[in-house]
Amino acid sequence: MSDRLMLLDTASLYFRAFYGVPDKVKAPDGSPVNAVRGLLDIVAKLVTLYEPTHIVACWDDDWRPQWRVDLIPSYKAHRVVEIVPAGPDVEEVPDPLEAQIPLIRESLTALGIPIIGVAAHEADDVIGTLATLASMPVDIVTGDRDLFQLIDDERGIRVIYTARGMSNLDTLTETSVVAKYSVLPSQYADFATMRGDASDGLPGVPGVGEKTAATLLQTHGDLAGIRSAAEAGEGMSAGLRAKILAASLYLDVAPTVVEVARSLDIAPPTDPVRALDPSEADVAVALAQKWNLGSSMDRAIASLGR
Repeated sequence: MSDRLMLLDTASLYFRAFYGVPDKVKAPDGSPVNAVRGLLDIVAKLVTLYEPTHIVACWDDDWRPQWRVDLIPSYKAHRVVEIVPAGPDVEEVPDPLEAQIPLIRESLTALGIPIIGVAAHEADDVIGTLATLASMPVDIVTGDRDLFQLIDDERGIRVIYTARGMSNLDTLTETSVVAKYSVLPSQYADFATMRGDASDGLPGVPGVGEKTAATLLQTHGDLAGIRSAAEAGEGMSAGLRAKILAASLYLDVAPTVVEVARSLDIAPPTDPVRALDPSEADVAVALAQKWNLGSSMDRAIASLGR
C-alpha cells in the first residue's frame, strides 16, 4: 500500500458529529458524549475507506486569529460570544459540545492520532502547511470550501468533502472544482475573495457573484490581473470595472485573510497509522468504558489495525 497522509479538519468533523448523533447518548455520570462517539465513528469510517498510512487531527488553536481580524474586522464576528483582549475570542459553541472537547482530545490521543495546532492560527493553516510539506499524497477531510485552494492533482492532494454527510462523501480533485466553479483550485482563493462568504463574515466585492468572479478569473488569470485590467479600463464593462475599483481597500487585505498559511513551523508526521499495542488498547478501552464510548471506540481501534 502506498503512503497517504490524511489531514482532519477536526472542528469541522466534531461539529458534524455533535449534530449527527442524538444528544441522548451520555456517559454514566450524565455527561453528553454524542460528539465524541460520532467523531470516533467518523475516524473509523475514514480510515477504513481511504486507508491512510499517516493521519493528523489538525486543531484550531485560534479559530479567529487577531491578524485576520485586524485586516477584516467582520471576519467570523457573528460567531463571537465573548471578546478576549489577549485572544483567542470565545466562539459560539453549544455548551454540550464544548464540554466534550477535552474528551475528544483524550480519545484521539488514546488512538495514537497526533493533534497539531499552532498558536494564532486555524486548523486550515495547519492543513495548508502539512499538505505543502508532505512527501506523499494527501487527503484533506473537511466541510470547508476554503480548503479547495489546496487541491493539486500533480501532487495527489485531494479533498474528502463532508458537506453532504458521511454517507455521501465527495472526493474532490481539480476536475471537480473546475466542473463546479469554473476555476482551478489555484484560483479558488481569489474566487472566494471576490465572491465573499457570509459564513466567515467576508463581504466580497459587492455585485460580483460566483459566475462573474469565475469569468473574470478565466479572462485575467488571477486577482492581480483582474485589478490591473480594471485600473487600465480593459477587459470588462465599465460597471464591473467600477465595482472592482470601489472594492480596492477590501481587495488589498482580503487575500491574506482567505489564503491558508503554508509555511508554519511544524513538521509532517513521521509515525504511521498502526494497531494499538495491548497496553495502549487497554487504555483506550478503559476510557471507552468510563465514558460510555462503547462500540464507537471499538470500531476506531479496529480500523487502525486493518
